Amino acid sequence: MKETNIFKLIHMVEQMNNANIIRFTKAFPYPLGISPILVLNELHAKGPQKQAELAGTLGYTKGAMTSIAEKLVKLGLAERLYDPSDRRIIRLQITDEGEKALAKAQSIGQEVFMQLFDVLNDEEIAQYLLIQEKLVQGIQDKSL
Repeated sequence: MKETNIFKLIHMVEQMNNANIIRFTKAFPYPLGISPILVLNELHAKGPQKQAELAGTLGYTKGAMTSIAEKLVKLGLAERLYDPSDRRIIRLQITDEGEKALAKAQSIGQEVFMQLFDVLNDEEIAQYLLIQEKLVQGIQDKSL
């Protein structure tokens, strides 16, 4: 019975995630998925970085990171910075337009989640929060 409920829970989480991704994508005015947005967030938080560093931090392959970087540069959301002392060193940096896109993504994401959780009352939100905290702690404990 427990295994059946876990598989049912997995299916429900996937449905919820898929619906949220679709709602986010429809509202977001840039032709980007979540991976480039995560790259923009990383650049915003830590400043210019080499693509290899970004790939390692975010768990992407170097090839995937190259594709993401190219898309961000093409859209004017990031730019490549060449090291004046060694032109082989190239860092990716978020642009002002990239900052605007990231802020829009965060705003839409927050709105999507607020609408999602709007169906829960305060007690249910508190219970859900406890469950999420327990799951995150379990992940952290297993990764030590």
